[in-house]
Amino acid sequence: MKSIRIRMSVLLLLAAILTALVIGVVTYRQALRQNEDLFDYQLRQIALSLRDQGVVPSPSFGFDEDLPDVVIQIWTANGTMLYLSHPGNPLFTRAMLGYTDVAAGNRLWRVYSLAARDRIIQVAQPVDLRRDLAASAALRSLAPLLAFAPLMALLIWWLVGSSLLPLRRLAREVGQRDAHSLEQVSETGLPDEIAPMVKALNSLLQRLQRAFASQHAFVADAAHELRSPLTAVRLQLQLLERASDDIEKKAALAKLHEGVDRATHLIEQLLTAAQTDPNDRAASPQPIDLAELMRQALADVFMFAQARGIRIEQDAPEKVILRADAAGLRILARNLLDNAVRYTPEGGWVRVGIAEESGRVVLMVEDSGPGIPEAVRKRVFDRFYRGDTAGQTGSGLGLSIVKNIADQHGAMIDLGSSSAGGLKVRIAFPNQA
Repeated sequence: MKSIRIRMSVLLLLAAILTALVIGVVTYRQALRQNEDLFDYQLRQIALSLRDQGVVPSPSFGFDEDLPDVVIQIWTANGTMLYLSHPGNPLFTRAMLGYTDVAAGNRLWRVYSLAARDRIIQVAQPVDLRRDLAASAALRSLAPLLAFAPLMALLIWWLVGSSLLPLRRLAREVGQRDAHSLEQVSETGLPDEIAPMVKALNSLLQRLQRAFASQHAFVADAAHELRSPLTAVRLQLQLLERASDDIEKKAALAKLHEGVDRATHLIEQLLTAAQTDPNDRAASPQPIDLAELMRQALADVFMFAQARGIRIEQDAPEKVILRADAAGLRILARNLLDNAVRYTPEGGWVRVGIAEESGRVVLMVEDSGPGIPEAVRKRVFDRFYRGDTAGQTGSGLGLSIVKNIADQHGAMIDLGSSSAGGLKVRIAFPNQA
């Protein structure tokens, strides 16, 4: 049963029927008890009315001997029968004052006995007849409740359907949209139970808008950035073709290799940037050893640093456990170190530090390069921004990638100056407690 309307209607109807059954049983029992009390009251009233008669009831008393619903016996004090309203009925040979149940003639009788002057008056009624009459009266009292059941079912069906109208309107509004319609859904007139779902949907649409806008901007920027290295490679190929001797060919070939390396690095960074969108969340966080991860990243850039005469130092504990996305942190570490080595002049140094501060893991990477002026430190996180280092071989994506991954992990990133005037990057991860 997948329909909410059918499921709610059936459940509400079952609940209503169960409630009606409970009410019916209680009402039925109360009606039986009330009718029993009424019949007892009638027996007593008949006995009291006979008390003021003569020796026997007068003909005007009004008993029909053909209807054995009430049997009357009158005895003298010494046990002589004075009157019997229905001679065909069995006699009650003994009397107990008040109400009693007496078995006589294969039937159970409800008897009321009253002592009056020198007489004993007994008024009796068959118990089965009393119960039949009481049950009939009780069932008649339940008739309105039974008649109301179909009306109640229709009312429940209509109420559930009208309550689900806002959900149908919402489904219709969302269903009519195409892939480019990411405007927020109206929350006007929605019930409190549906409003949280619509708010979550609007939040998702807002994130999708940001993601699409970011991707469109990224594609446009990437297309622009790729033109330069590809144009350079084309020119270097032409220079290689025009080279007249081995010296010129060798120089042109070296330039061509350099251009291909730049284009390769840019494409790799573009792919990495596309995979680390700022709107994405860190995937599969798990305990990782940040110190070991940084040692692996240092090993990756060691040959590049050694070729440029750059000294690499590390100040970190043997093991630092951090819950994070391992793949994302490897990209972050590689980009931090690649940037530091790439922009540090030959003969400089790069230092890596890991520490724990008040339960937070802090990663620091600093170098002896030119650094970044404080006025433009916020802009270096923008894609393809290079500032005064545009003459270097970087793509302008490294710090943007680092910022995206830090945001995915909820980490705070801060740029400052190293002791040698270079760049100092400090990343503080959330409390691990």
